[in-house]
Amino acid sequence: MKRNYVMYVAVIISACFLMLTLGGCACFRETAVKEEAVVKPAATPEKKVEAPKAAPAPAVKKVDEKALAEEKARREKLMAEATAFEDVYFEFDRYDLKPSARTKLDKLSAWLQKNEDFNINVEGHCDERGTLEYNLALGERRAQAAKDYLVNLGVDPARINTISYGEEMPVDPAHNEEAWARNRRDHFIVFPTTWEK
Repeated sequence: MKRNYVMYVAVIISACFLMLTLGGCACFRETAVKEEAVVKPAATPEKKVEAPKAAPAPAVKKVDEKALAEEKARREKLMAEATAFEDVYFEFDRYDLKPSARTKLDKLSAWLQKNEDFNINVEGHCDERGTLEYNLALGERRAQAAKDYLVNLGVDPARINTISYGEEMPVDPAHNEEAWARNRRDHFIVFPTTWEK
């Protein structure tokens, strides 16, 4: 009987404990809901969303017609000067510069130093006599002789390109002394390097 009594008391204590726990939880939930309601901020009025402002249109640059015309005329004048340089000629089987060739190269050097936005191609040519290989080598020596002379006068060597065409591009296709004399030459192509189109 004592045993039943102890069990009976344990059941009652457990039941009380359960009721208090469950009752406390309900109370706690009610309190938490009330506190949560208090903590929530009041609804804020909706902000009006403004449409993004359009970017201002880029300013249109005014074209200076007079300046464009002046620049065009300047470039045309320079190109006319650049194409006016005469070929220099060589004796048969030679690549040394004659006095007349040096005079022409003096003028070319002065012009190139004044107009640094131009470079030059020096083309070496030969007459048809001799082998193809020999004439290519001789044409290269002729072009190099003109380049060396221009460099000695102060032209930057990086601005001068050389190429040999040997006998491949004759000015005069005839097969006589006059034609051969005209074909033994250095030809100059002067061109701008920094101009925009």
